[in-house]
Amino acid sequence: MKENSPDFNIGKVPIHGDLILAPMDGITDQPFRGICRKLGSAMSVTEFINALDVLTDHPRYHHRLAFEPFHRPLSLQMLGDEVNQILRATEELLPNVTPDAIDINLGCQSKNVTSRGAGAALMREPHKIAAIFKQMTEAFNLPVTGKIRLGWDNDHLNYLEVAKTIQDNGGAMVAVHGRTRKQAYRGKARWEPIREVKDALAIPVIGNGDIKTVSDIQQIKAETGCDAVMIGRAAVGNPWIFSRMDREDVPLASAYQVILEHFHAMLDFYGERGVITFRKYLKAYLKPYRLPREEMLSLLKSKDPEFVKAAIQQIFLNLGMQ
Repeated sequence: MKENSPDFNIGKVPIHGDLILAPMDGITDQPFRGICRKLGSAMSVTEFINALDVLTDHPRYHHRLAFEPFHRPLSLQMLGDEVNQILRATEELLPNVTPDAIDINLGCQSKNVTSRGAGAALMREPHKIAAIFKQMTEAFNLPVTGKIRLGWDNDHLNYLEVAKTIQDNGGAMVAVHGRTRKQAYRGKARWEPIREVKDALAIPVIGNGDIKTVSDIQQIKAETGCDAVMIGRAAVGNPWIFSRMDREDVPLASAYQVILEHFHAMLDFYGERGVITFRKYLKAYLKPYRLPREEMLSLLKSKDPEFVKAAIQQIFLNLGMQ
């Protein structure tokens, strides 16, 4: 095999690597996607873009589309409950965004999303999924993918039907989160269904759910045969997992460097609001060090970027960073 051969392809898009940052609402913004891409995530997927926001020109979606050239391959994730709505919104976005692929959100479990029939609620209507993939693949010269759950609940486990529907209507890849919508993120993810989907499909299948360590990566690949692994919540606080490093193995100097780079990227992207927006990441980054509660609260309450930078540096010096 040639050294530069891709690990797999999504349609005609070569993917070099088998670890991918999962899209997460309010988490996988441009700065965080950039950090994870540099550390080894094989591609970038935008936060979901609500088709209704695009069609009504709501200002909140524009930031969610931002990306840097090095983020590619880039997948544009669309959210909606009606095919015409998703089609029109995508047509409006493509000239400016120019993604390498389009992803249809079929897994979001948020009540705000599912109550309008979008996200994981679409899994209750496979005929709609068929129409969305058929028309999207016919309308755009781009691979169209889907991220699904196992079903609405344990009484409606239709992951195989939905995965086959995606493939039969032109879909180029399926990512499977091993939980139902009712589970949300509770309980243990089931990997056996991912193996069933992989065995049933000819297109690439991505495994997702409860991948927290390098050992988990190896285990899910061995158990499911999936083409790649999608990592979500565990990457917050440990983006080094895309370099196949567990958090406890990250040297202090490397942790400090990435945290500071992420913080500067947040300030560049959000302006002064970046200090506040960075708090959720900073808390996760520093969690392994078990800092005194008062020290952590002081850091997380500050709106002064210079104070935050100085405090982070001092924390790592106190931890023994050379």
